[in-house]
Amino acid sequence: MNVASDIEPHDADRPALVSRGRVTTYGTLRDQVARLRGGLVARGIEPGDRVAIVAANNWYFVAAYLAVLGVGAVAVPLNPQSPLPELEHELAAVGAKLALLGPAGHGVADAVGAALAAGSGGGIGVAELLDGSPAPLVDRGADDLAVLLFTSGTAGSPRPAMLTHGNLASNVTQVLANPSRPEDHDAVTLCVLPLFHVFGLNTALGVTLREGGTAVLTERFDPHSTLELVAEHRVTAVTGVPTMWADWVSLRDAPADALATVRVAVSGAAPLEPTVRRAVRERFGIDLTEGYGLTEASPAVTAGYGYDAPDGSIGVPLPGVAVRLVEPGGEDALVGDPGEIWVKGPNVFPGYWQDEEATRAALTSDGWLRTGDIAVVDDDGFLSLVDRAKDVIIVSGFNVFPAEVEEVLVAHPAVEAAAVVSVPHPHSGEAVRAFVVVADDAHVDESALIEHAGRYLARYKCPSTITFVDELPYTVTGKVLRRALR
Repeated sequence: MNVASDIEPHDADRPALVSRGRVTTYGTLRDQVARLRGGLVARGIEPGDRVAIVAANNWYFVAAYLAVLGVGAVAVPLNPQSPLPELEHELAAVGAKLALLGPAGHGVADAVGAALAAGSGGGIGVAELLDGSPAPLVDRGADDLAVLLFTSGTAGSPRPAMLTHGNLASNVTQVLANPSRPEDHDAVTLCVLPLFHVFGLNTALGVTLREGGTAVLTERFDPHSTLELVAEHRVTAVTGVPTMWADWVSLRDAPADALATVRVAVSGAAPLEPTVRRAVRERFGIDLTEGYGLTEASPAVTAGYGYDAPDGSIGVPLPGVAVRLVEPGGEDALVGDPGEIWVKGPNVFPGYWQDEEATRAALTSDGWLRTGDIAVVDDDGFLSLVDRAKDVIIVSGFNVFPAEVEEVLVAHPAVEAAAVVSVPHPHSGEAVRAFVVVADDAHVDESALIEHAGRYLARYKCPSTITFVDELPYTVTGKVLRRALR
């Protein structure tokens, strides 16, 4: 098997990708990816090598991703808008042998490419690999590593989660096994979720390519232009984050039939407010449903689509996915009582890259994934999230890990201690707020610290506000008491 083989069986003339206004058919894509595989082989890439992909949502990313998997290497998708120090850290963490770069101008400037080349052992534009002679697809086992994606795990700074070919393929199968999902080879999916995130990579792109549908790739979300793409390409499936749906609803000039072609509308990555769901239904006449997942589950775990899930519910487990709600003592929670979501199935990852301690904390000895998220189940089997055991902050659907932000803040010579929490935000859902203790005899202002953070962190991770305090509250075990700060 090989996840990259999902593009092989489809009709050559069927549109596979729409990127930057250009259509690429499955036949053309297969030819391009075969030549990219040859280019990788010619540059010494072998099965198991880690290859970073730094590109926006476009042909460059998709072709590179399929080619890297196709030669048996491990794809490491990275955020092209991340600051250089963050990219360098991630490349070093996985030991990347090569970095494939999309065109400059969307966060991948020439200077970034030069630094990647120096830090990773090589950086090259994706299009430059097309000079290779076609190379065959390499067969891989279900347990062979396919992708490394940075995530927090249960706590702490981001670390690379290992997803195998079997994990990714199983989750696509599970999503498509939803009995209410139409079997639609003419599906057209709006791929606006970033492909360096597992939600966009597997739930949007992976499912579309398996179906033989068309992925309409957009490099950034703009409410007006994305609605125009939906109409122009007669999009049938949209997966997005709550803020995206809220932005569409807020467009006063959007026609009522703007989403008339959409048959599958899904929200994920952050809690969906019932008011947004109702507004989408009233404004556009479609049923927006919520799902739940996480990187370590490749990612989809539950779905509301097709099950008439009530407002505020994340639905029911996907076919082939087992879910338990577990109380602190280890017993299964009763109906209506909160419990931690545990997940088991072929989609569950084998662990974190070179981090046995974190892996043991996330996985039980018999293969259950402890998600750290708290939910309840009702009498009809519908799950609803009630809390996050983790302190992850979700900004416009992107995870921000407090420890990572705090580490950057305390690196400033004027900062003695720092703690980060989430605060509500009318547009992004949540925002990052930092509490900072300034070192004795030191002086620093809010704007200087925010600017400092911006040199090392992606913009969405930076604090929007900073509060200076004399001391931070701690538990008896020495951990910051974040709920007191909130």
